[in-house]
Amino acid sequence: MNAALVFDPLFRVPFANGLLLALVLPLLGAYVRLRNEWLAALGLAQVTAAGGVTAILLGIHPLAGALGAAVLAAGIKGRTERSGNDVYAVLLFFGWSAALLGAANSVRGEELSHALLEGQLYFTTWANLGGAIALVALVAAAGPWLSKKLLLEHFFPDHLSANRQSPWRLHLAFDLLVAFSVALATESIGVMATFCLVFFPPWVAFRIASSWQRALVHSAGLAVTAYLVAFALAIAFDQPFGPVLVGTLVLSGLVRLPVPRHR
Repeated sequence: MNAALVFDPLFRVPFANGLLLALVLPLLGAYVRLRNEWLAALGLAQVTAAGGVTAILLGIHPLAGALGAAVLAAGIKGRTERSGNDVYAVLLFFGWSAALLGAANSVRGEELSHALLEGQLYFTTWANLGGAIALVALVAAAGPWLSKKLLLEHFFPDHLSANRQSPWRLHLAFDLLVAFSVALATESIGVMATFCLVFFPPWVAFRIASSWQRALVHSAGLAVTAYLVAFALAIAFDQPFGPVLVGTLVLSGLVRLPVPRHR
């Protein structure tokens, strides 16, 4: 155990990158859950992983491939004009197959497989941090408008059509935002950790929060707290970050869930 490494300047950029992702992903995850599309994160993560592997095989930066694949997947999903998890399940199967086949046919196959599963937060650079900062800025700028429209559509499904507004543009804008965030996160922390950040904090928050605003606060608070603990534990004990984050999120989330009362 080497706790001093937590404060090493070498890990400042990775720490800031992961912290921003841990703040934004659960907030988007709350709206994903509201739309009953919680499988979106895993489906898009697998597709972006496949895009990253393909980019490496083509000799370009994996982040570019991941972002391109995410945008393409979100566009395809948007054109189907279907809500729910079925489209994301298809993307999940395709992305998983393409990613592993690409890794198997690369000289860096084993390294790529581990990177996709565990992430590579410790090796992220200023480029990754710049993408995370851009994501935060994008969510801050577009979030209030998207939030209002998505909540309005959820509680008053006929509002958009009654006002001659097409829901397709709204869905596409949100899908692209989720795809962008998932692509950045998958490149940094891996497939399962990304899925857990989008899925688990809102799942807990929806069971303990008394209002929508409180659900958002609970989601972000749980994720950021778990991230800080997981980062310190992973560095101090020299462990892969992704599995430590997932385990910390699940354990801390289960502790916060109310205990059912039996009559």
